[in-house]
Amino acid sequence: MKDDVEKLFLPGGAVLDLSGAPLVMGIVNCNDDSFFSPSRARNEAAVERALQLVEDGAGIIDFGGESTRPGASYVSAEEELERLIPVIEAFRKRSPVPVSVDTRKAAVARASLAAGADIINDISALEDDPFMAPLCAEKGAAVVLMHKKGTPENMQDKPWYTDAASEVHDYLLQAAARAEHAGIRSSRIILDPGIGFGKRLEDNLHILNRLAEICRSGYPVLVGLSRKTFIGELTGRPVPERLAGTLGANAYSLLKGAKIFRVHDVKETVDLVKVLYGVVSAGNFNI
Repeated sequence: MKDDVEKLFLPGGAVLDLSGAPLVMGIVNCNDDSFFSPSRARNEAAVERALQLVEDGAGIIDFGGESTRPGASYVSAEEELERLIPVIEAFRKRSPVPVSVDTRKAAVARASLAAGADIINDISALEDDPFMAPLCAEKGAAVVLMHKKGTPENMQDKPWYTDAASEVHDYLLQAAARAEHAGIRSSRIILDPGIGFGKRLEDNLHILNRLAEICRSGYPVLVGLSRKTFIGELTGRPVPERLAGTLGANAYSLLKGAKIFRVHDVKETVDLVKVLYGVVSAGNFNI
């Protein structure tokens, strides 16, 4: 039986309330390779960026030491740890805001949780590292389970679906079942359809068009749409000019039931959520 899906339980007994307006997750890329350069920061600059995103209204900070954009190269666990752990420790001393760590390596997840992280954001849905699921269960970590095809190095090499929305929906439910079988409580599971990860433009649009099906699955849904390629394909805009398109896509996702928005532009997204959720909540429209 599902736990209360309107609450996300974190290590140490903390709880994130997901019953109201969606939360905004601010991106801090502790690397030199992520596709949106303003999101990149190392060492103390990464801590300061995270604190600024909190001031802008972020309810979660997502630190990543390895870029997972299409074509990105693998980074060793040692390099990830060097980039992430001092930043997490320093941020945790200055802010109580929940910390998510974007990693697919159990060794990095273990050290990050020990440093004060709360959520493991795994683009492989706990599949790449066989030690990841047992670790998250043992530590009581919340997890983001994402759908992707292939690896960041090859995921855009002619991906193909017969019914992208149904295939992603079914995969995510299977991933959640695997996580629960490993001992991770349902109240610690978040689903992410993985827009842009091994998907063509038509696949991304098909999944978003039917996002409500995933949002009715019994788990909170995170979407990461910020400045992605599909927005550029629709608008003709380069990465630095995709904020308006991102806000439009996130607004649609809010209306379909998404509960967490992973974004580069926290302040603008927070304003979008406040206004749109406020208007919707004042009427009879059900999200």
